[in-house]
Amino acid sequence: MKKLDLLAATLVLIGGLNWGLVAVAKFDLVAWIFGMDFGETNVASRVVYGLVGLAAVYGIGSLLTSARRLHAHTAAAVAR
Repeated sequence: MKKLDLLAATLVLIGGLNWGLVAVAKFDLVAWIFGMDFGETNVASRVVYGLVGLAAVYGIGSLLTSARRLHAHTAAAVAR
């Protein structure tokens, strides 16, 4: 796995964990890390949220690329 893939996956997992904690425990992990209360933001937390969002967009691109490769590989195998 490329370093960028690993970083993106880590950020998406952090985002997923944060949203899960928000839903289950009304606890905002990112806000807590930066010493804020639930729902508060500052520049640092917005950077983290932005990076998580970018990682999700990158992940969507990776999934689409993988799906295209799988489709092409399957089509080539069927053609043989």
